[in-house]
Amino acid sequence: MTLLQAIALGIVQGLTEFIPVSSTAHLVFAARAVGLFNGVDKTLQAQQTTATIAVIQLGTLLAVLIYFARDILNITFAFVRDHLALLTRSTKAAGPRLSHDAWMGWLVIIGSLPVGIVGLLFKKQIEGTFTKNLWVIATMMIVVGILLAGAELVSKKRRTMAQLGVADAIAVGSAQVLALIPGSSRSGSTIMAGLFMGETRETAARFSFLLSMPAIAASGLLELMEAIHRLPTGNSGSLLVATLVSGMVGYASIWFLLRFLRTHSTAVFIAYRVIVGSLILGLLYTGYIAATV
Repeated sequence: MTLLQAIALGIVQGLTEFIPVSSTAHLVFAARAVGLFNGVDKTLQAQQTTATIAVIQLGTLLAVLIYFARDILNITFAFVRDHLALLTRSTKAAGPRLSHDAWMGWLVIIGSLPVGIVGLLFKKQIEGTFTKNLWVIATMMIVVGILLAGAELVSKKRRTMAQLGVADAIAVGSAQVLALIPGSSRSGSTIMAGLFMGETRETAARFSFLLSMPAIAASGLLELMEAIHRLPTGNSGSLLVATLVSGMVGYASIWFLLRFLRTHSTAVFIAYRVIVGSLILGLLYTGYIAATV
């Protein structure tokens, strides 16, 4: 991976990880455009691309950690404090057992279970050529775009972070499983689920970002260990550059999206998904581009 390839991939990852347009779809196209791993066996190329994407995602994980640092510290501190208090408190003691922040910690844990379980069970398929197939990517871009449009239409958009419960964690966490299928978009799928649950757009986005941290960390760190053996030698420097670039751009993307959703719907992202997905399907149908490298 050259320095220019690294910067290009980092920018694409940072821009699209949190915007609901599918980072994987854009990274697969970007990898093709810059000729990443050209001349490599298709199966190995798919594995190397998956490993590269997962490692670069660690940059966007850093962006989330920095942006939500205060929330993370509050949740962590409250989670430990409240559970220690539960162990020492008299069973007859009155009052609420867990604070909102401690409860949010449980919601993140519960919401992270579905993608963790499914991700481990279907790890080989996720790393294979199927998840780099443009027919799959284009179809899922359109499908999730339509579902997101449906969520916008039916959602009451009233519930805030203080009103989230187990049902929200299960619904949003289950929707995050869709992100394992390229073209779905982690943020697109989870924001969609949040809207279906009646959350405000900003609440759906914030919970989506909090829920993304365990998933991105797990996949990125796991792939980082495997990337050492799969990726060509001499790529560590470029990979680091791509990760840092994705982190800086990702931070700006979080800032933009949260402010955008306070006063706007996701209509522009829905339109983009459907148009780009339809364009890809058209190019595939005419044979102008190949489904796989």
